[in-house]
Amino acid sequence: MEQDEPAALVRHVAATVHGRVLVRPPAGGAPSRWLVGFHGYGQHAEAFLDMLRRVPGSEAWLLASVQALHPFYNSRTNEVIANWMTRQDRELAIADNVAYVDGVCDALEDEFGPARALVFAGFSQGVAMAYRAAVLGRRRSDCVLAVSGDVPPELFSSDAAPWPRVRMVAGTGDSFYTPERLRQDLDRLEALGVQARATTFEGGHEWTPEVIEAAAAVLAEVAATAGSPRR
Repeated sequence: MEQDEPAALVRHVAATVHGRVLVRPPAGGAPSRWLVGFHGYGQHAEAFLDMLRRVPGSEAWLLASVQALHPFYNSRTNEVIANWMTRQDRELAIADNVAYVDGVCDALEDEFGPARALVFAGFSQGVAMAYRAAVLGRRRSDCVLAVSGDVPPELFSSDAAPWPRVRMVAGTGDSFYTPERLRQDLDRLEALGVQARATTFEGGHEWTPEVIEAAAAVLAEVAATAGSPRR
């Protein structure tokens, strides 16, 4: 009688990888205001840096566009793009990504000095990273700019760290982050006492002039209230 083959054993082994971050220092003055951004699925750091550069007032900020740790080739263009995570080993991936962002901020501080204003910005899949960086990361942030992406469900737990202000922006025709999902997130954040504000525009899953205008307002508001170093 044949014996059943033993099931495969799953083991997780820590590994060191190097992440790619594009940094653009401000045009003048001390780089004490940081806008740290996280691109969407299938994008790369260069593309999102260009999106951040279009925000009026960003020339006075240090811009850091963080690329996801999982690169792959665009099958049509052979361009290197990246993905933040999948559902496989989700909790480990979250911990790895938060540690990665903490390391990015450590490196920025070592090179440019501490931040006195810190905004985490994300688009699409990168929105979850912006939220996690702000709530689970080591540094206090002033605001999360969340464009076309939802709040990670684990952050609604009662033991989550204090939240910064949140500015949410999404298109009314977005089939991924629908108006209904935006309203649900906004209601849950307000129930937690988070200072959250939502702006919608006529459009889809995209980075539009309305998004740029909202981002400029965030930078202006944070710059006006910048205080102690974000450590």
